[in-house]
Amino acid sequence: MKIAVVILNWNGVKLLEQFLPSIIQYSPEATIYVADNASTDASVSYINAHFPTVKIVKNESNFGFAGGYNEALKHIDSEIYALVNSDIEVTENWLQPIIKTFEAEPKTAIIQPKILDFKNKEYFEYAGAAGGFIDKYGYPYCRGRIFDTLEKDLGQYDDDCEIFWASGACFFIRSAVYKELNGFDADFFAHQEEIDLCWRAFNQGHTIKYNPKSVVYHVGGATLQQGNPRKTELNFRNSLFMLTKNLPKTVLYPTLFIRMVLDGVAGIKFIFQGNIKHFFAILKAHFSFYRDFNIHFKKRGKFQQEKYYNTKSIVYLYFVKKVKTFKNILTFI
Repeated sequence: MKIAVVILNWNGVKLLEQFLPSIIQYSPEATIYVADNASTDASVSYINAHFPTVKIVKNESNFGFAGGYNEALKHIDSEIYALVNSDIEVTENWLQPIIKTFEAEPKTAIIQPKILDFKNKEYFEYAGAAGGFIDKYGYPYCRGRIFDTLEKDLGQYDDDCEIFWASGACFFIRSAVYKELNGFDADFFAHQEEIDLCWRAFNQGHTIKYNPKSVVYHVGGATLQQGNPRKTELNFRNSLFMLTKNLPKTVLYPTLFIRMVLDGVAGIKFIFQGNIKHFFAILKAHFSFYRDFNIHFKKRGKFQQEKYYNTKSIVYLYFVKKVKTFKNILTFI
């Protein structure tokens, strides 16, 4: 299959210097692109000088993760898009298992590989691990990562399986499906846009899968560090937007109410921890949600599938029942 590896870049010349060689070395089946979000560093000149086989798509501005890919992919012709963060190290034959799954399973629209921690390679990485799921209040979690608890990779998730969402750190999608869904929601800018896209794909009857035979290593937090208040704001805001767009109407308003109460609890916890900036980030996220609710409500598709989540609250299981691993969560579902 015709596959394009597309690396979104913004002022990431050091990351390109470190990680682009492994992508070039281990991706002979693919055409490699760097989608540059109007970098002001030496990214473009560095690529031209050192990697002349890599194609560059120049965006006119920094459109963030969502808008940046939407703009760049308009100029890339391929059956499969492999959307890869600039802080990803790939491994030998990482593309072959993905291509085989797409060829064998026409209903599979999106695939995620196994994502391990570049800094501690025996452990799963926060952003995706072994495939993503979502609870009834819209909190995402992964096989191999529940909130801040990361599991060691002992082969416990070495099975091909359906998942609910695939990580944007390394995200494979059929180009026809990407276009059918109008790509990422550019209003998200960054964070949780891949979950929203997967949810919309799920509502349209497409399948999302995890393939453990493809392995990559992710640094994580290369653009916005985990403790950055802007990251907190985007995560809380975009999660509410995503629920508004994708929940069945029968549960939409009760779920939003409970979710916002839980967000308030999280805000109070930040105050007691002395993280005042994160408390105000949640407030800012909620005001943005109130302001833009109608915009996102109008984006709702014709169909919202009822069975979209694991029915228990991951917040309750993790913080009250002290369940820390995905396999133990399954006993409560």
